[in-house]
Amino acid sequence: MIIFIAIATLVSTFLGGMFALRFKDKLHLILGFSAGAVIGVAFFDLLPEALELGGGSYDLSLITSITALGFVIYMILDRLFFFHSHCDHNDEGCNPNKRGLLGAGSLSAHSFLDGAAIGLAFQVSSAVGAIVAVAVLVHDFSDGINTVNMILKNSGTKKQAFSWLLVDAIAPVLGITSTLFFSVSESTLGIILALFTGFFLYIGASDLLPESHHNHPTMWTTVATILGVVVLFGAIHLAGI
Repeated sequence: MIIFIAIATLVSTFLGGMFALRFKDKLHLILGFSAGAVIGVAFFDLLPEALELGGGSYDLSLITSITALGFVIYMILDRLFFFHSHCDHNDEGCNPNKRGLLGAGSLSAHSFLDGAAIGLAFQVSSAVGAIVAVAVLVHDFSDGINTVNMILKNSGTKKQAFSWLLVDAIAPVLGITSTLFFSVSESTLGIILALFTGFFLYIGASDLLPESHHNHPTMWTTVATILGVVVLFGAIHLAGI
């Protein structure tokens, strides 16, 4: 059962990334959708899971503070080390591709944790594992889209995007496999998810969303962003039924 789920996470993520590569000419619309999807994942999936898993051991205010800390940490990395600006490639010190690597790396790390969450949930029971697996699968497709977009929009090549897509697709499989060798408490997993909630809020609101509107009409990109939020909301809540 868990092997089948591992394969399904890989396929879902890979198909999402290939979709983004195929429709690169509509990147601003895909970025708008991705912004909504990333924000939706943060609010409707990661944060509720963090509060549920960590709420038994930590104050809710501490968990939300960890989310804020994650936002600030990602902002510092972005502003000080990865040059958050629309700069010309001939400008000295400008290397926007580094930001793409940071974003894709963070998304891949999140995918690894998704896989680990599945594996750890199956350690509790098959029923709990199945519920978590469905929740992960419903947004793996958008994870693939988001990973490819983080590379493409930051001057990365299709080859680089495809390479990171493979990393992101394999990450949940590795996460599931890793739980055969370790276990963590639910409260610790909650803190980790809270930190990644902050990461994702920054990526969506401060990176993908402004970039989707850069040099493009705002109406359809706004619609795409709202659609991303709505799709993730619906998918995650349907998965919880």
